[in-house]
Amino acid sequence: MRATRATDERLHVDITLLAHFVAAAEASDFARAAQALDVSRDTLSASVKRVEAELGYALFDRTAESTTLTEIGLAFLDDARLELARAAGRGGQSGGGSGGSGGGGGKAKANKGRGRAPAVKGQPKLGKKRQSR
Repeated sequence: MRATRATDERLHVDITLLAHFVAAAEASDFARAAQALDVSRDTLSASVKRVEAELGYALFDRTAESTTLTEIGLAFLDDARLELARAAGRGGQSGGGSGGSGGGGGKAKANKGRGRAPAVKGQPKLGKKRQSR
């Protein structure tokens, strides 16, 4: 059953959320998957719930004792693996239609509003005491 193919065309799930879903689906339980991803179990569970909310389908059987996928979850797992493989092949998420080298890098952007304020000539520097002569 490939019911997710139609939703996949209008849905753009974050790659990190897909990676969390795939790890949870492949592990025997959420705690082991969270440990493998080096995130908390709550973070992993929230990521899976976000994917389920965006899809509109339950991907895991919450009544089962172990991590069990629903039929839709099994179908979506294949799609998620393919999408992760595509993302890895293109070096992460595509940033748009940039021509040129296609090396995956890009121009560094300034962090606006973060870091230290620029030094103003004639003003004392923060944390520096004036040296006596």
